[in-house]
Amino acid sequence: MAQGAFSRARFQVPFVVALAVLVTGFLSVAAVRHGFFDLAVYWGAVHHWVRADGEIYDWLMPDSKYGFTYPPFAALLMYPMAYLSWHVAIVINVTLTVLASTLLIWWLVDPIARRTGWTRWFTLAVALCLAAAFEPMRETVNFGQVNMLLLFLVGADLLWLVAPVTPFGRRLPARYRRFAGVGIGLATAIKLTPGIFIVYLLVTGKWRAALVASGTAAAVTLIAAGVAPDASREFWTTALWDTDRVGSLSFISNQSWRGVVARLDPDHPSTLAWLLLVAATLTVWVWRVRPAAAAGDQATGLALTGVVQGLISPVTWVHHLVWLIPALILLVDNAYRAPAGSRRRRSLLGFAIFAYLVLISRLVWIWERRFDGVLGFLGSNFYVWISLALLLALPLREPTRLAGAKPVTEPAPPRRRPSPRPLEFAAEG
Repeated sequence: MAQGAFSRARFQVPFVVALAVLVTGFLSVAAVRHGFFDLAVYWGAVHHWVRADGEIYDWLMPDSKYGFTYPPFAALLMYPMAYLSWHVAIVINVTLTVLASTLLIWWLVDPIARRTGWTRWFTLAVALCLAAAFEPMRETVNFGQVNMLLLFLVGADLLWLVAPVTPFGRRLPARYRRFAGVGIGLATAIKLTPGIFIVYLLVTGKWRAALVASGTAAAVTLIAAGVAPDASREFWTTALWDTDRVGSLSFISNQSWRGVVARLDPDHPSTLAWLLLVAATLTVWVWRVRPAAAAGDQATGLALTGVVQGLISPVTWVHHLVWLIPALILLVDNAYRAPAGSRRRRSLLGFAIFAYLVLISRLVWIWERRFDGVLGFLGSNFYVWISLALLLALPLREPTRLAGAKPVTEPAPPRRRPSPRPLEFAAEG
């Protein structure tokens, strides 16, 4: 056995090294340097708020119209940033993003490794290299965004506390499961869009978890209001409704239904058309996630809801599409559940490879300046079409096949020997 492990390592180590070098070269050419722009907004706004005694939502990045757009609870979490140097803030942001990404991807790919017999470290290393090249991921890092931290909070909640079994095929003790919903609540209080996962808990009948998530979001929001009443008042009455702070809806990076509609008529985007698309998308989403949740498949619930979050949000910049990572990994997972050489395996792997290649290519940016005509309509919204295809095509799984090769079952109760009848006692006497 040790010899087999050594033999595999002889090929796996050079493969991972070569892949890492290839990805590094790709990033040196393809990755756009944003100078941690979003992190600079957080850092500058918090410094203005804490050190200069200003209002956090009044501060704008110099020579821009961009300011702090997150709820006051997020500002409280970033409060220590006011006492950090710029470079230390960068190191902490990148470190947290890498750690959160590694844990989440490990939870999602480990079942693939166990099912296929691949070495676990090798599977994770390959997945991390591929994730590094993923455009939404590299944009998240280069902007200094918090997307992966939010995805980690939601993923930890659904995969560990809400799911009937953990990503490693074990049942979590009930004393821990009572906290199901806390991660979703915290993510919602940091940024409003993960609130779709509270709706997910409601439509799938996870009433207690939905109550915990809602209560957590409300509690920390009230704490923020008590600590920073002026900032809370300004956010909920003014800053939240100021759409100019987030940029133009028709900008090519907005890969949501709202962006699609806005690019059709940038001067007068149809709100009605957007609402109809949102309603249709939510209908399909409910139809798909309810059987997934009924089967205990919270990983697919996480993936489908992450996809829908991007489609229905008024603004889904490219870096927000890290929420597609679970869906892409589950495509591969489902492909390897199918028989080797089967049409199903080839189709799912082909779709996963195609979607991944599109989402590392910066394809939509070809139409950044002009997106009219049929080709402009199709090309400028290509990431939206990928999201829609994932919503429609991601397979649902059977209850007994979620934790790996072996179904998780309750142990059978011990069998008792029946008591002897009175006649048997008499015969013995």
